[in-house]
Amino acid sequence: MDLNTTIYHIYPLGFCDAPKENDGKLTHRMTKIQKWIPHLEKLGVTSLYLGPIFESDRHGYDIRDYNQIDVRLGDEKDVKKLCDALHKKKIQVLFDGVFNHVGRGFFAFQDVLEKKWDSPYKDWFYIDFSQSQNEDGFTYANWEGHAELVKLNLDNEEVVQYLFHAISCWIEDYHIDGLRLDVAYCLNQNFLWKLHHFVKEKDPHFFLLGEMIGGDYNLLLKDGLLDSVTNYECRKGLYSSMNSKNLFEIGYSLNRQFGKDPWCLYTNQKLLSFIDNHDVDRIASLLEDKQDLPLLYALLFAMPGIPCLYYGSEWGQEGMRTPHSDEALRPSFTKPEWNDLTSYLASLISLRKQNPVFLYGDYQQIYIQNQQLIFKRSYENTNLLFAVNIDYTAHTAHFDLYIEKATNLLTGKSQCISHELELPAKSALFFVY
Repeated sequence: MDLNTTIYHIYPLGFCDAPKENDGKLTHRMTKIQKWIPHLEKLGVTSLYLGPIFESDRHGYDIRDYNQIDVRLGDEKDVKKLCDALHKKKIQVLFDGVFNHVGRGFFAFQDVLEKKWDSPYKDWFYIDFSQSQNEDGFTYANWEGHAELVKLNLDNEEVVQYLFHAISCWIEDYHIDGLRLDVAYCLNQNFLWKLHHFVKEKDPHFFLLGEMIGGDYNLLLKDGLLDSVTNYECRKGLYSSMNSKNLFEIGYSLNRQFGKDPWCLYTNQKLLSFIDNHDVDRIASLLEDKQDLPLLYALLFAMPGIPCLYYGSEWGQEGMRTPHSDEALRPSFTKPEWNDLTSYLASLISLRKQNPVFLYGDYQQIYIQNQQLIFKRSYENTNLLFAVNIDYTAHTAHFDLYIEKATNLLTGKSQCISHELELPAKSALFFVY
């Protein structure tokens, strides 16, 4: 997979307006995603990350069968047509790999429910048959207290081979370019090591992205494990800095993660940069000042990492979780929208494609105040200077940097930057030199 990409994320069950519970009725709803390909092309994204598409009990992360497409979405032919159409347009495809747990409807767990300790699949899970007073006649490990998500025993070689057979079929049948690993922080490293070598033997460029909520990302970024993880730290810093008018927060995170000092944590790593997804409130609802939305996206694209957009957010769609539901985060739209924000994002995506410094450049903080941030990124013979001002008044930044000729990437105009830069109110500037 080409890492110089912008990823577009769709949660198919919500996007396609599938029933919340699996009704068992084959309905070809997934063809709707194919109709959005022209929108993806116009936007300029080069990868599509599809949330769960395999047969599940309810929300996709409670899988019943890794070898069957969820009937609420369609069948294998629908997915093959979609992947072929995306690849024809040079859009790479990532599937959601849910390997930590399965749903109670999973065939092997159903066998255990029926046969208890006589089931040949009892060691596929972490089961305690001594707790026979339980409604099931036993207890079992699950994901974070959710009884509907039964934890798989990934130290069991039969389980590993079952999962690898399914992945092999996904690669052969759909030619996927990578996997996003659900709750990767729960997966043991022995399994991840095996997975890494299994997929890389099939395709050295196969992309493994892991979901990490917190902690030390390097635990999963070691050689032989994952290629990237989700950067939740900067996701929080991005919107929190905007709302508090305190860019020192995101500036601290960026310098802590990507700076040049030996103590910086993820220098040269390609983390996934995102602002919202199927699990968190949409950024258009979180931001207190909606005029900061394009500035926030400018920061997202300028900072080190691989940017990811969540469907609908490219035109400013709002959505908030409730204590008992994520449905507002996972809506269905009749058609894509296009507005000034969408156009701006398309221009940022285009800049990224044309300038590898966006992906490969290092990070050096040049100037920071509560509402202004300037940093520099360098790769080979190209330098990127990014500046953002979230204040309602213009600001003159003074710093120790002289650039004889810098080209504004958004206007194409050149100027000399001599130890100071005028930042218009509510603006983001991209210069290369």
